[in-house]
Amino acid sequence: MFENLSKRLEGIFNNLGGQGKLTEDDVNAALREVRLALIEADVNLKVARQFVDRVKEKAIGADVMGSLSPAQQVLSIVNDELVEFLGGEGVNNKLDLNGAPPHIIMLVGLQGSGKTTSAAKLANYLRKQGQRPLMVAADMYRPAAVNQLKSLGRQLSIPVYSEPMGADPVNICVNSLDFAREQACSVVILDTAGRLNIDERMMSEVVTIRERVRPQEILLVADAMTGQEAVRVADDFNKAVSLTGMILTKMDGDARGGAALSIRTVTGVPVKFMGVGEKTDALEPFYPDRLASRILGMGDVISLIERAQENIDQEEALKAQQKLQQGKFDLEDFLNSMRQLKRMGPLRNVMEMLPGFNKLAAMPEMEEALEGDQLKYVEAMILSMTKEERRNPDIMNGSRRKRVARGSGTTVQEVNQLLEQFGEMRTMIRQMSSGKGPWAQLARQYSGGGGIPGMPSMPSLPGGGKGMGGKKTGKAVRKEKRKQKSKSRGGRR
Repeated sequence: MFENLSKRLEGIFNNLGGQGKLTEDDVNAALREVRLALIEADVNLKVARQFVDRVKEKAIGADVMGSLSPAQQVLSIVNDELVEFLGGEGVNNKLDLNGAPPHIIMLVGLQGSGKTTSAAKLANYLRKQGQRPLMVAADMYRPAAVNQLKSLGRQLSIPVYSEPMGADPVNICVNSLDFAREQACSVVILDTAGRLNIDERMMSEVVTIRERVRPQEILLVADAMTGQEAVRVADDFNKAVSLTGMILTKMDGDARGGAALSIRTVTGVPVKFMGVGEKTDALEPFYPDRLASRILGMGDVISLIERAQENIDQEEALKAQQKLQQGKFDLEDFLNSMRQLKRMGPLRNVMEMLPGFNKLAAMPEMEEALEGDQLKYVEAMILSMTKEERRNPDIMNGSRRKRVARGSGTTVQEVNQLLEQFGEMRTMIRQMSSGKGPWAQLARQYSGGGGIPGMPSMPSLPGGGKGMGGKKTGKAVRKEKRKQKSKSRGGRR
């Protein structure tokens, strides 16, 4: 979502870093660029001005101008102000689940903002926290809204309370509380009705529901891709029902993302969660400091670790590490590791959480590998091998490779690339485990916080960087054929 803003800010700070000592004119010029970058990212104009003024006030001082690394000092100030505008380090983004159950969470918002899907995501998230959620289908106006929530409930094995079409939404919410007590549910999530636009009837209904059920949390579900419209909607709902927080959906989209930077400042309502995908586990708590770090291209290692702990089998990972150190890591272990990595989400999102790797993810040769679902071709090739071949790739001769290519719907060249790149990867990880070689040196440099300048060339992805061992695009295939024809003509001459 913040890719363009990140690139603009990165360019601005790179220019600052090229100067030995900053003058006031240097800072003013850089901050003008920062303000333009924020406005282009659809940040509220007033918020952008406030942000730049506050950074300028702190940046034009003796401490920065006399610093040995003034550009880093300015970057630090910008980071601190971004955190503050996003909600501050001490922001309470946790749900209020105190008191006797059932705890009531009421979701409000416009139609199409992802409210029903967010109800399922939130229920799934709370279940992982040890709660027993109940979802309530209180949207009687949108066709198939009740069926959608029931379908999500079946998918997650989470109960859904509903009543026949035509029932009063207020009574549905009230009756659901008795059902929750009977089923010993600890949290009730109310999926209320939305409209295409804010109207008096909708507001009257949500106000009545709030008065009858007295929810601990009233969360607005807002589409981050609607930009400043999301800020206006948040302000209107807050005035009507006193919001306790927000869920910003579609934060993984390609919109400019200015709403996330504006909402807290304009409305005073904290963002508590953000939707980062379509799946029911694609909901993350909102941490201002982590998001600010990602916007400035510094990654988000803490969130990456948390996601890894949630999705990766620690016992399997330990076994794989031990086999690597013993030199016994095979294609079966690689396939298991790859499947666990896929559970962490899109590879692009994972790489962008690593400091400095946002640049790598933006390289043209990485685009297709990260955007496409190319890992499935690697999986197909490995599964087309026998157990003996997976455990001992060195026995893969020409006839075996042809058979694997036919069985996986790939080419012999792609099978060759997979085996070659697997060998390089195994060598690389052995070096990192043993503490010897260039990759071990990179690991030490990275762990010391030195970033990845001077990074040695990485082994290309299987498939020549055109996708993890997978099919190349037609453009890539044509380019390779032209290159081969050119070589053959040169040989004939």
